[in-house]
Amino acid sequence: MEQALRPWVAGELPVRLRAWDGSEAGPADAPLVVLNTPRALTRLLWSPGELGAAQAYVLGEIDVPGDLDAALTHVWSEVAARGLGGVRPTPASVARAAGTASRLGALGRRPAPPASQARVRGRLHSPARDRSVISHHYDLSNDFYAAILDETMAYSSAYWTSSDPAYGLADAQRDKLSLVCRKLGLAPGMRLLDVGCGWGSLSLHAAEDFGARVVGVTISREQKAFIDDRIAARGLADRVEIRLQDYREIPDTSFDAVASIEMGEHVGQENYPTYVEVLRRAVRPGGRVLVQQMSRQGKHPGGGPFIEAFIAPDMHMRPVGETVALVEAGGLEVRDVHAMREHYVRTVESWIARFERHQAYLRTLVPDEVLRVWRLYLVGGAMAFRDGRMGVDQILAVRPGPHDLPAVRSW
Repeated sequence: MEQALRPWVAGELPVRLRAWDGSEAGPADAPLVVLNTPRALTRLLWSPGELGAAQAYVLGEIDVPGDLDAALTHVWSEVAARGLGGVRPTPASVARAAGTASRLGALGRRPAPPASQARVRGRLHSPARDRSVISHHYDLSNDFYAAILDETMAYSSAYWTSSDPAYGLADAQRDKLSLVCRKLGLAPGMRLLDVGCGWGSLSLHAAEDFGARVVGVTISREQKAFIDDRIAARGLADRVEIRLQDYREIPDTSFDAVASIEMGEHVGQENYPTYVEVLRRAVRPGGRVLVQQMSRQGKHPGGGPFIEAFIAPDMHMRPVGETVALVEAGGLEVRDVHAMREHYVRTVESWIARFERHQAYLRTLVPDEVLRVWRLYLVGGAMAFRDGRMGVDQILAVRPGPHDLPAVRSW
């Protein structure tokens, strides 16, 4: 097997492989990867690269018994060092690999994709397709997310202001929410529009801690039901309204401030000018708009084959400078850009810790296949932010007109 794979990996195997029959190949000191069934090879022959490997992993056809982060980091470094993105095996190498697969009983029809892989239809970024995509990721169940997130239910980068061991994820999320409210200049009685409000962390915080009157919009029924329950429990019905509404359907104008936290990634490249126009139109002249959004370098603006297939189909990220240009082209004046990449590393690490700590409970909510999807998603996400392939930024802008943004700012 090792000889057949050499042309594909440009030399020695980057990992230690253990096959279903107990045989092993590759460096003894490399991370161990276990092929539990010949179907893993079948899948990789049909879908070589990240997608095939991810499909095999989430189905348990491939396993990584040790530290998944360490294994993936090692593989990434080997891919970069060997320039494997440009490797094109010769026809003879392909024939040799196919022959090896045949002897191992790994030739066959293309395996079906995992049940956890997204299946989306319709015109790209049509309202119906966007609802389907959001439902795939966000409607697993509120209990599932509550076990991974913290009590604020904020599913976005936190803002870590302390290294005290007693200071945790919920504290950092509340500090992020307060940071957003301060940047927006919220004061009692001001009207805030929260576009893509998630489970209501910002909407509720702005109302409770800053006295704002808030309209939040989401296209997830699970999220709206969750927030409505919290609004009732906290007696905020006179200050917070949550709408099940596509951002393109927002009719209101003249809000004092508008926020959109990690939602702009989901609107798509072609629709981004429409998204910016919605934000601009919704805020009064001189009012502030804050967008917190992930950025990404490289050739996969959707996040790569795994993310695009299993987590967030149709997502589009870009370098932060390109997003700033789109915001400005949409008629908003950009005043501050606050890079927070390192904060996302700590945030995702905290989610991973909670995810692993609550494994027994999570298994009562979702199949093991979904848990393997999420382990790969969280570990890969932490790596991407840590290694600088992805970032997250708060972009603060104003709609042109007289404004009260302080000339000297210390957030």
